Amino acid sequence: MSFGGFMQPVKVGLTEISAPVFGGGTSFSVLPLVSEIPVTTSAGDDKSKSRRRMTKNSEENGINSSGGFAGLPGAEQWQSKMESPWREVAWTEDRRKTLMESISSYKPGCEAVSEARVLLLGPVGAGKSSFISSVQSVFTGRVTNRAMVGSSSASFTKKVELKLFNICRQSPAQPTALVLCDVMGLGDGETAGLTLHDTLAIIKGHAPEGHKFSPEQPVRSETVGYVKKPSLKDKVHCVVFVVDASKVSSYTKGLGATFQQLREHISDLGVHQVALLTHVDQVCQETAREITQVYNSRIVQQTINKAGALLGMSTSYIVPVKNYSSELDVDENTDILLLSAVDHILQYVDLHFQDCAATEPNLSH
Repeated sequence: MSFGGFMQPVKVGLTEISAPVFGGGTSFSVLPLVSEIPVTTSAGDDKSKSRRRMTKNSEENGINSSGGFAGLPGAEQWQSKMESPWREVAWTEDRRKTLMESISSYKPGCEAVSEARVLLLGPVGAGKSSFISSVQSVFTGRVTNRAMVGSSSASFTKKVELKLFNICRQSPAQPTALVLCDVMGLGDGETAGLTLHDTLAIIKGHAPEGHKFSPEQPVRSETVGYVKKPSLKDKVHCVVFVVDASKVSSYTKGLGATFQQLREHISDLGVHQVALLTHVDQVCQETAREITQVYNSRIVQQTINKAGALLGMSTSYIVPVKNYSSELDVDENTDILLLSAVDHILQYVDLHFQDCAATEPNLSH
């Protein structure tokens, strides 16, 4: 409807709306609050000055032309932070201390096993080795790079051997009962990587520690150190898939097919699987500024949903983490997120031991 009068600015909260002074219509337009919007009915210089003032004030307030904060698309910025967290976490020193004590004192719920073996699987650069180093950093109280960390497929996909890392308390003389297994990255159908055959050989306990994997030389009974009759302690008790949040949308269909195939065969072995979503600080500015906002981030939640679709896994099995990379000192809240991930993993390790005890009565608790 066309009005015969002029538009009068009206303040509503922190926003001004331009509403007609007279006329029968009810439509209005919402404008960003600016310090001055001249009331005029003439065209030309006054309108041009008005637009310049609005643009200047918007830029000073960090608002970009699409309506969001400078640096991110408007829709994402306005909608990225949720009013209430979609998972609850106690970001306190007490919680950090409780998690550390729980993991430090953890014992497998099976007398036949003294350590819980957890295998990390994922593409090159997803953050497998960084996660191992970060968890160890939490316990030592300083950032360390115990596991070999890299992102170059040429440097690592063909060279990484099976390495077992005992997560220790403050010194190597105080190991916990958690062993994290690091291995070469997965292939995606186009690039070479750890094969399905060799992955299953590790999980079944046939592959010896230190074995150097190669697609051309699969693990078999003739392999040096091959474990012909592995016991429960030689096997993997939980598999953790590691996915890079910043690359979830760009991973190839071939990698998705690899994940799905692995999940099916690992499930047939009765081994539980969970997943880590790494580099969450690279997909959400709010989380990058303050890690405690990770569960208030709609962007992180949506990325976990995408990871679930990629893996063919319920999002309840997937937890976000931020690995230590350029930091020199540990951070309480980053520690809590890392320790919460380890606690999540150990829950499924225990489920595996319970399943084993139910199917093999001689494995008592």
